[in-house]
Amino acid sequence: MLIDDSAVVRGFITRLLEADPDISVIYSAQNGEVGVNALDRQRPDIILLDVEMPVMDGITAIPYILKKIPDVKIIMCSTLTTQNAAITIKAMGLGAVDCIGKPTSTNDIQNQASFRETLLHKIKSIAEGSASIQARLRNLPAPETTSATTATAKPTSLLSPKTALQLRPAHEGYAGKPEIIAIGSSTGGPNAIMSVIKHFANFDVPIVLTQHMPATFTKILADNIKLQTGIDCVEATDKMPLMNGRVHVAAGGFHMLIDRDGFQKIIRLNDGPMENFCKPAVDPMLRSLIPIYGEKILTVILTGMGADGLLGAREITTRGGRVYAQDEATSVVWGMPGAVAKAGICSAILPLDDIGPAVRKAMLK
Repeated sequence: MLIDDSAVVRGFITRLLEADPDISVIYSAQNGEVGVNALDRQRPDIILLDVEMPVMDGITAIPYILKKIPDVKIIMCSTLTTQNAAITIKAMGLGAVDCIGKPTSTNDIQNQASFRETLLHKIKSIAEGSASIQARLRNLPAPETTSATTATAKPTSLLSPKTALQLRPAHEGYAGKPEIIAIGSSTGGPNAIMSVIKHFANFDVPIVLTQHMPATFTKILADNIKLQTGIDCVEATDKMPLMNGRVHVAAGGFHMLIDRDGFQKIIRLNDGPMENFCKPAVDPMLRSLIPIYGEKILTVILTGMGADGLLGAREITTRGGRVYAQDEATSVVWGMPGAVAKAGICSAILPLDDIGPAVRKAMLK
């Protein structure tokens, strides 16, 4: 379902999505009130929700949407302004799971190939990693007997059998106190981050965090982490020294790498190509830590789409470091944590509420 007050944007996104055979737009609405009322008749898996609209805006609509369909996945579509970034972060606190910066003019729309690629990737990754969406796909009729309306969803391409999970043997790798904590997250990440980081008071090692978010949004996220958890938190800038006890958030639009400058560890912002459809991405951050910290890295992979972080986490465990992953039951999308969990490289696979205390316990060694 699309909810946006711009007919041009609604038309553009509808055409973009329905050109893909796996996706169907079942309804579009010009404001939140119309969209909420339509949920009495419609059952979308994912809602693209505008921030600013007349009659009922996106923030106001979210609680009404989730009351009618508690497990629907809401993606906020927002112009990349500081005001809208702050509103979008608030929306995630209310239950939205992700965001995307939308085109703002007809010219932007015509030239937004990257928007199309990013949006399709988000939608498909959320569908593949969401237990509730997968459950509904399993209950669909077989493709040859479906109607023209439902045949656009191809459940067999998204389903995979359950994989038995194995933890890394307890005797393998470094068991002492870590010298850095690295966190990666994406869809559903902001709320999960708050739940984990609130346990990090008085840590005497740096924390580095990559959350998949556009520019402008990451500064607001860093401010909110500091406000809600009381832990020092900043958006990373180039050549910023790493500080113990501080959370350093990767800036939207750049990969965050850690480097040495003499005896000091500093942040480098890297404007290289996207990895795993993301910039910032988790993998580059993790790779950059290995030459500096070796086995003394504790990596936490939280809820998120896709498999970003898997390759970097695997390299870290090869060097002796540890990886903790969020479990499927508490993840909004079990893509990123599921990838490392299924790879057998995790020292622990934990419910969200147990991750912060587990990291704190590791810090006491």
